[in-house]
Amino acid sequence: MADNVQLTAEPRDRIGKGASRAVRKAGRIPAVIYGDKQDPITVSLTYKDVLAQVNTGTFLSTLVDVEVGGEKYRTIPRDVQFDPVRDFIMHVDFLRLGKGARVNVEVQVNFINEDQCEGLQRGGVLNVVRYAVELSCPAEAIPEGLDADLAGLDIGGSIHISDISLPEGVEPTITDRDFTIATIAAAMAEEVEPTDEDEEFEGVEGAEGAEDGEGAEGEEEGGGEE
Repeated sequence: MADNVQLTAEPRDRIGKGASRAVRKAGRIPAVIYGDKQDPITVSLTYKDVLAQVNTGTFLSTLVDVEVGGEKYRTIPRDVQFDPVRDFIMHVDFLRLGKGARVNVEVQVNFINEDQCEGLQRGGVLNVVRYAVELSCPAEAIPEGLDADLAGLDIGGSIHISDISLPEGVEPTITDRDFTIATIAAAMAEEVEPTDEDEEFEGVEGAEGAEDGEGAEGEEEGGGEE
């Protein structure tokens, strides 16, 4: 479990498109904190601070303590909106978390011990079915990642969610089946270049076929003359 990220926000009194544009021109990002049966709070954050967290790739599965006017709110980011043309962060939604809250988050799968995987050593390939798994977790126990151990797997072997150790209280959101995380597949057979012997054999077959065809035509022509 990683430490909570700390972000400092300023309250926003005005809302609407015009107010949001003014916030962005000032180098900040409009955001909202909602949930936990409380009124939403509109805030703004420094663009570079949010961008640094978004670039980690784990922002949406990280607890964030947002400080507003000296008061801290424990949250988890729920949505980051981007400008479709400039790829510029436009808005962030934070879900406020109460005591004992559970959250659904996607957690990355890390594949370990590739050098001890028999199938890979024999020329097989790792076929990843899921790079991340959605988990239901206590807010204070979100794992940083899941380790999928490849040691001892041979070609045709597979890793399922049941093969991965999950922290206490953490469970996959898919509960009706033991779904596959990855398999070790055989490499595709390489195309074999024809040898001189193969070409000679094909030539013999072609010649025989031509002779058969000429004989048949001759018989048909002869039959016609009769």
